[in-house]
Amino acid sequence: MPERRVTVASKVGLHARPAALLAKAAAEQPARVTIRKGDGAPVEASSVLGLMTLGAMHGDEVVLAADGEGADAALDAVAALVETDHDAG
Repeated sequence: MPERRVTVASKVGLHARPAALLAKAAAEQPARVTIRKGDGAPVEASSVLGLMTLGAMHGDEVVLAADGEGADAALDAVAALVETDHDAG
């Protein structure tokens, strides 16, 4: 199962709008995408509630993993969203 380590760029972390955008993008992927912070348990990246319970803040590193067809492309798409500041001007 491929993984990617990425840094949360949004100033509010993975909360509210960034979480909703990330969950929508993850749900659209053919592969199942999970996300975890540190040694914590992974949660479904397609779950807004799951994303918000991670407590991932600006500057935190998270680990994305994907399983299934198109796993690498799914990780590319989801990682790009995590690494984007959705709260910028």
